[in-house]
Amino acid sequence: MDKIEILNAREGNLKDVSLTLPKEKLIVLTGVSGSGKSTFLIDVLFNECQRQYLEAMGMQGIPKPKVRKVRGASPAIVITQTMENKNPRSTVGTQSNIYTDLRMIYEKLHRRTCPQCHREIEAAECRETTEKINGDFHVTMDCPHCGFRMDKLTRTYFSFNTTEGACPACEGLGQISVIDSARILDDSLSLEQGAVRFWEKRYGEYQGELYYAACRALGIEEPHNVPLSQYTALQRKLLLEGRASLSGKPNLKKAGNFEGVVANLKRRWAEKGGQASALDAYFKQTPCPICHGERLTELSRTVTVNKTRLPELSALSLTALQAWIEQLDAILFGNAGIVAEAYLRDIQTKLRRLIRLGLGYLTLDRQIVTLSGGERQRLRLAAALDLEMSGLVIMLDEPTAGLHPQDTEGLIDLLKHLRDLGNTVIVIEHDLEIMAAADLLVEFGPGAGIHGGRIVSFGTLKQLQADPASLSGAWLQRPDEFNPHPRPAQNWITIENASLYNLKHLDVKIPIGCLNAVTGPSGSGKSTLIFEVLSAGRCPQAMIRGLENFDQIVRIEQTSITRMKRSNTATYTGIYTLIRQLFAQTEQARAAGLSAKAFSFNTPGGRCERCQGMGVVESNLLFFADTEIVCPQCQGQRFNETVLDVRYNGMTIREVLDLTVEEALDFFADQPKLHAQLALLAETGLGYLPLGQPLTTLSGGEAQRLKLAAELIENPSGKRQLYLMDEPTTGLHPEDIDRFIRLLYRLREAGHTLIVVEHNPQLIRACDWVIDLGPQGGDQGGQLMFAGEPQVLKFAGVSATARYL
Repeated sequence: MDKIEILNAREGNLKDVSLTLPKEKLIVLTGVSGSGKSTFLIDVLFNECQRQYLEAMGMQGIPKPKVRKVRGASPAIVITQTMENKNPRSTVGTQSNIYTDLRMIYEKLHRRTCPQCHREIEAAECRETTEKINGDFHVTMDCPHCGFRMDKLTRTYFSFNTTEGACPACEGLGQISVIDSARILDDSLSLEQGAVRFWEKRYGEYQGELYYAACRALGIEEPHNVPLSQYTALQRKLLLEGRASLSGKPNLKKAGNFEGVVANLKRRWAEKGGQASALDAYFKQTPCPICHGERLTELSRTVTVNKTRLPELSALSLTALQAWIEQLDAILFGNAGIVAEAYLRDIQTKLRRLIRLGLGYLTLDRQIVTLSGGERQRLRLAAALDLEMSGLVIMLDEPTAGLHPQDTEGLIDLLKHLRDLGNTVIVIEHDLEIMAAADLLVEFGPGAGIHGGRIVSFGTLKQLQADPASLSGAWLQRPDEFNPHPRPAQNWITIENASLYNLKHLDVKIPIGCLNAVTGPSGSGKSTLIFEVLSAGRCPQAMIRGLENFDQIVRIEQTSITRMKRSNTATYTGIYTLIRQLFAQTEQARAAGLSAKAFSFNTPGGRCERCQGMGVVESNLLFFADTEIVCPQCQGQRFNETVLDVRYNGMTIREVLDLTVEEALDFFADQPKLHAQLALLAETGLGYLPLGQPLTTLSGGEAQRLKLAAELIENPSGKRQLYLMDEPTTGLHPEDIDRFIRLLYRLREAGHTLIVVEHNPQLIRACDWVIDLGPQGGDQGGQLMFAGEPQVLKFAGVSATARYL
């Protein structure tokens, strides 16, 4: 069958959507946020493809979506924005599997020194012996010169995630955690005032008593209410290092068990496995003193292939690594060429794809957690789509998220390559370049939430532009509109000598009271400048002035909200607390003895205990990702019958959670405080979100706007804020961006200052001031390309951003 037919889809807000999609085409789904695109593609089509595939193998487990029929389904894979890796051991090399191939090459071809005759030997020339010792196979090899038998260095010896390969000092992390003494103490305060920052309230009082008891026992004057800056050397030594540091003192046994600030912090941190985020702030990462950041054991990091050690390769840019691989390929012959050929070809294929996507400046040893959103997205695409299969339905949720416009061309080539292999590629996207490259466009709408769920336009880009019903078509025909009246600066934030990571001693001024954009290719240093240097102060050599003009700095990043299944729109913003109070005040609730706590699905009492208030239970599918099915006890209602009997204005608590923000505005019109908070949510463009929508289902852009709304709810007025935002337009249709810009203007008019790290030309053109970094990413970035008004950048700038404005 050469097409996929979806008949009468009713999942989420979809209103009996029927659609026929041709196979082996590049298809783009577009429309305003919340119009039903993700619901249609992932909740209906992807799940039904998975379900039919399972049933064809005689397996069951995925419930059928709310759709009458899907004909012509094929095996499907999906790549979403939320597939994020926070493991500190995960690097560009491990995620792309290039490092795995290199380990195989080093196993086969490495040169090392014989421990006995000290002559250089090649692994390929040594005779190998496999022995079984205590049930395990042990591989050894003999020196061809003196016959000395030694352990063969297999691929596991070149992995920093195995006991054989990892440096024992840092366990393969390349870094060790050491206490940052500057962070743990405030010398201007006394112990009573909280000079030891990680000693919380009563615990601080307890530790202070132990310290003073130790002072008395050792004959040291007790420094009550004395700032640490005035302590004697002995008082300070005892405070930091504890009683054990004064071993020569008499009466040591009477000094009690005061362990000292440093030992106390180390013990508490170790007891929690180093996972206590509250204590992480008092440690800093430094290169391992044994392996100097190279992660491997001494032997593994010293052997060579083509006169190069493996850690040296890991530190090369991908572009430089490509040249090294080509050089190695050219000099290999005979058996060495045969054993390495497959691995070299695989590395070359992966490198070409990554470099084509604009990631040639990255290194294999770069940790995934340090990548920007755009870099993670492209790396994930290249790794997940590294296939030569056909007949698949490949689904992507906004693959341009975090990408500079100059990187889109390489992405389009990749999408077309997958299509040309014989796959059906379906993309949720708002980007004009992607839309223009598509074989077919499907626009959902006309609005979001209850106002969406329909197909409003269908056809090629030109057909959408000619269709009066198409909101996307209308936007695509609009001329570029720049901010007609950029706001003049009254004062400035100045940053001098910013030199963290790839920033090259940058000096920059940011106007206060304005809407500012920081632009440039992915990896050019934008997030480093704003979130690491300006906000976190992680560049000690940088001089920053002007922050004294603000009462508070508010960071709104892509990962700035905790994405827990139990958190939803209402709980995150605090709105749910007011709603529970209203239900608890009803006559029914009081008669049943129900407090506000009973209307929470996060604590026992009123919730369904079978699903613990989630409404769904997990079903394990063995070879597939676990899926969720409706709770068989409460049928998805989340609460027990006693709670569900209580009604406020005719609705149960469950029915209220199903209301969208817009519907809730009408429903709670007689509750001024609640109504005002809901109105703020609607103003951020989130009126279509149901109050009970889990945070795990939000896009990056939705999560940021929700964070912004929560900040406005908590700080409605009276403070001068500095808002720092990381790509807030992620996931937004041009119509949504237009509304969002008006909200940013409102914040600016209220006296706040806004800095957005952004790639979207529509938002950049609306800003008062642009700081453009470049010229490229990585080592080729970190330079100031332009600072000024966006319209001037378009006509006077020489950067990639200027070309795309």
